[in-house]
Amino acid sequence: MGSKWKVIICVTFILIILGLPIKAHAHGVVIEYTSNISDIEIEITAKYDTGEPMDGAQVVVYAPDDPSTPWLTGVCDEKGHFTFTPDTSKPGIWDVQIRQAGHGGIIHIPVGEDGVATSGSSGGDYSVLQIVLMSVCVIWGLVGTALYLSSRKIARKRA
Repeated sequence: MGSKWKVIICVTFILIILGLPIKAHAHGVVIEYTSNISDIEIEITAKYDTGEPMDGAQVVVYAPDDPSTPWLTGVCDEKGHFTFTPDTSKPGIWDVQIRQAGHGGIIHIPVGEDGVATSGSSGGDYSVLQIVLMSVCVIWGLVGTALYLSSRKIARKRA
């Protein structure tokens, strides 16, 4: 088989592989919290990145003074909501872990003696730096592959 056909088959295979994952079957988790300044109660909202609520997800809350022992455990309601009131005598970062069927996430909530920050998110989006870095890596890989294939072609012509 000629080298021309090998390149065509290789490019076709790569295009097929890149075209197959049109829809991913796995999904991420987005966790957000809200709190009123006057009220210390924190409401957690957990949903998949598709927007579907994490109905019945397990919730574990860890206090800042003992991050290895659960301070509170519970379950999200049918809308993916879970509400708790942290102990303000334990200021610091409270960790809330939410898991369901192998999917999950954790959110860090700053709690001071005067209350809780008003809202926050687990940050499911990529930062600009991450997007730029991923783009550079993809371009680097494509250029490297092209240079490798062209060097093999030049080496064959010399031989």
